[in-house]
Amino acid sequence: MYRFLLTSRWWGINVFVLLAIPFCIFMGSWQLSRFEGRVQDHRDATQRVTTDRHEAARPLRELLPVDKATSGRQATATGRYGKQLLVPDRDLDGKRGYYVLTLLRTDGGKALPVVRGWLPGSAGTAKAPAAPTGEVTVTGALQASETPGDDGVSAQGGLPAGQTGAISSAALVNLVPYDVYDAWITLDKADSGMTAVPAKAPTDSGLDLKAFQNLGYTGEWFVFAGFVVFMWFRLLRREVEFARDAEMGLVAEEDESVTV
Repeated sequence: MYRFLLTSRWWGINVFVLLAIPFCIFMGSWQLSRFEGRVQDHRDATQRVTTDRHEAARPLRELLPVDKATSGRQATATGRYGKQLLVPDRDLDGKRGYYVLTLLRTDGGKALPVVRGWLPGSAGTAKAPAAPTGEVTVTGALQASETPGDDGVSAQGGLPAGQTGAISSAALVNLVPYDVYDAWITLDKADSGMTAVPAKAPTDSGLDLKAFQNLGYTGEWFVFAGFVVFMWFRLLRREVEFARDAEMGLVAEEDESVTV
């Protein structure tokens, strides 16, 4: 009854099944490992943000360029405050407000964007406290340039003068007459009664949409493996039933009835 398994057709089906199942399991396991890796990155990043607050601050130039290893580290820089901008539509503790961003002109000539704090309400130049005058030394958590459209970063254009949607060198270079570092810091202690802005975890290190896509792909690949097994048994069952009917002469009778 099972002699049909030796036909070329079933040899092709069996080879496909034997190759497809391990491949689906491998791809599912790989996607699962990607998800677990992102979970671990999220834990490490969260722990690092807490740990970095208690580390001694290092000069800015020693921590550049910003990457996963240096993001969130305590950095220090000296210079004089220059142009001040507001970053609207930023949430903190469930409230809508804005960042007060001031460019620190360093001795090297470049300017370092410094988030001096957060204030509630809509962005307004008159409400923003003026930056300290004279030479100052700032200390805060180092952050990578933002990308419009990321979590919490507005992609809106056409903002009023004195405002910027993203804290990035690409956005600020058009708003200030000097070179800007491809990084920024948020002060540990906010100025003038403002609320300090907590450091963010590095990009691609959180439980974001990509992480849950990996988890979804994991389930899909294992479902594919189960579907291959299900279809193989279904085809086998149909073939066995057909062979049994042929032995009992039912197939021939059906053919004759159709011919008549």
